[in-house]
Amino acid sequence: MIPCRSIRNLLVAGFVLAASLGVLRCTAAPHVAADSLPAQIGDDAFWQMISEFSEPGGYFRSDNFLSNEDAFQVVIPELSERESPGGVYLGVGPEQNFTYLVALQPKLAFIIDIRRQNMLEHLLYKALIERSANREEFLSRLFSREPPTGLGANPGVEALFEAYEIARPADELFQENLQMVKEQLVTHHGFSLSSDDLRSIEYVYRAFYNGGPNLNYSFLSGGRGGWGWFPTYAQLMTETDGRGAHRSYLATEENFRSLRELEGNNVIVPIVGDFAGPKAIRSVGRYLKEHGATVTAFYTSNVEQYLFQQNDDWKKFFSNVATLPIDGNSTFIRSVSNRGFQYRSSGAGPRAMPRLSAIADLLNAFNGGRMSGYADVIAMSK
Repeated sequence: MIPCRSIRNLLVAGFVLAASLGVLRCTAAPHVAADSLPAQIGDDAFWQMISEFSEPGGYFRSDNFLSNEDAFQVVIPELSERESPGGVYLGVGPEQNFTYLVALQPKLAFIIDIRRQNMLEHLLYKALIERSANREEFLSRLFSREPPTGLGANPGVEALFEAYEIARPADELFQENLQMVKEQLVTHHGFSLSSDDLRSIEYVYRAFYNGGPNLNYSFLSGGRGGWGWFPTYAQLMTETDGRGAHRSYLATEENFRSLRELEGNNVIVPIVGDFAGPKAIRSVGRYLKEHGATVTAFYTSNVEQYLFQQNDDWKKFFSNVATLPIDGNSTFIRSVSNRGFQYRSSGAGPRAMPRLSAIADLLNAFNGGRMSGYADVIAMSK
């Protein structure tokens, strides 16, 4: 017979051994799943997320074929120092997201925009990027122009766009590429696009055909003139980060290959959603929590400014953001206006400047009742 004291000693020893081996679990602390985001998403799952996470399309006053934020790269050096590769990126709008994606290298990205046309524009980009081996092929397809000759193996981004500004558009290339886009999305990927969706894709693609490298925010010709100033596609792609470095997704072949890999893996998921809506952001939050993933960055452009002008939509937005898994490094990227076109046309500086703020700080202010207007958001951004 074993003495009781010996039994107690054995039990204590067993407890210590089990704890050291990680056998025991503390029931007081909830289990947090490790990051299980897939490196690649199948076509069916990709389309299912678009369909199930999306809300009905809403209205915005312009087409937003491309960004109008010519200084959006200036925060990339700080973002790159602050954020490690991996995690999840959320954004709004068209191509400016690509530049942030190649800089931050997340595992997964969701582009959330109230316009269904934006989701379809991203699918147009997806098809063109997947079918292009390099930047020259991509720009040839995007603008329906023959690839220029004499550029060399790895031209600089400024030389690249100078060559395409001279090149002439060709209707036969447009029709050929449009058919390729439809085949890539519908036949190759199996996405269930309606006839209205396909017409919308053609509408967007024709704007790129007509505008070429001089296409701007919502008009077919950019530059300084008329009642305002909007940067052209070429100007946006050849901007720098304020330190002299070109950071756009077309700045280097390496950047383009990085984006092409993300698109090929179906990990840039465009969905239709109102930032103040009941479904899109919350669906993303549930999915990320199920996979133990964390939001790295959330690019909001200037959407918050509109939300504060629409009753309590800003409250709904921050309530939605509160459902996202974040940590101390999770960052809002927002665009803050420099008071419109007169400021830019006078030569005083960019139309808008990007600013950063910790998502947790904004949520704490919101939950603590220390936020009542858009000025409070700006005050917490730098």
